[in-house]
Amino acid sequence: MKRKVSFQGELGAFSQVALHQLTGDNSEPVALPTFQEVFESVAIGKCDAAVIPIENTLHGSIHENYDHLLHFGLAIQGETFVRIVHNLIACPGVRSSAIRRIYSHPVALNQCRLFFDKHPEYERIPFYDTAGSVKMILEKALPDAAAIASAAAAGIYGAKILKKSIEDDRANFTRFFLLEPPQKKLKPADVTKKYKTSLVFTVKNVPGALFKCLSAFALRDLNMTKIESRPLRGKPWEYLFYLDFLGHQEDTVAKNALNHLAELADMLRVQGCYPVAR
Repeated sequence: MKRKVSFQGELGAFSQVALHQLTGDNSEPVALPTFQEVFESVAIGKCDAAVIPIENTLHGSIHENYDHLLHFGLAIQGETFVRIVHNLIACPGVRSSAIRRIYSHPVALNQCRLFFDKHPEYERIPFYDTAGSVKMILEKALPDAAAIASAAAAGIYGAKILKKSIEDDRANFTRFFLLEPPQKKLKPADVTKKYKTSLVFTVKNVPGALFKCLSAFALRDLNMTKIESRPLRGKPWEYLFYLDFLGHQEDTVAKNALNHLAELADMLRVQGCYPVAR
C-alpha cells in the first residue's frame, strides 16, 4: 500500500516535484490548500508524511513553515532541492499574441520581472498557486490568459507551454523537507551518506548568549549551514533560533556539541537528522 504524502497546492506544483524526488513512486500525493492543513494532515494521522518548502535561494525562508515546525513537532526525515523553472503556459490553441493577462503565485510573478518588463502589455494577476493557475485557465478555457508554472503542471492539465524558463535567475532553487511523525527511536545512520541535523533553541536575553551557544559548534569544527531567527511569541524582542549543522546527531562530536548547547540554552529541540541532499 502506498503512503499518503501531503503537500500544499494543486497537482503539478513544485512541491509535488519535490515529493517525487523524496519518495519516488511509493507514495500517493495528497494536494491541500494551505501549509497548516498539510502539517495537520500528518499530525492527526490523515497522511503518513508531508513535503513542505522551507527556503528559496531568491525569495528566502518560508517563515510560516518554520513556525509550523515548532508548533506541530513533526520530524524532518529528508531534504531535497528543486530547480525552479517558470514556464508560460496557456490552453491548447492559444497563441502568445492573444495573451492579455497572466496568473500565478505572487512569488512566481515576482521572479519573472524581466519577462514582464519586456512585455508591458501583460497584466499580472496573483493567484494562490502556480499549478492551480494552470488548472483554472484550463477549466475556464480562457482564450486571452496564461499561467506561470512548472512543466509538470502543463502535462497534468493538458496545457501548452508557450515559452520555457522565463524566470529572471537560473540559479533559482527551493529546499524542501520530508516530514513524518516523531519517531521514538532514531533511524540508524547509513555510513555511505553525509548527514545534516536541524534544531531550534532559545537563549537568555543577555550579552554574549548567542555567541556562547554558537561556540558549541565552532569549537568542535562543526559546519553550521543555516541559522534563522523567528520571534518568540509572548516574549517581545526575544527570539527562537533555527540552526542546521553538518553531522549526525548520534556522532560523538555532535553529541558533545548538543550537550554543550543544552547547558547554555533555555530550550533546545532537535527537529530532525537526515541525509544531506545533493
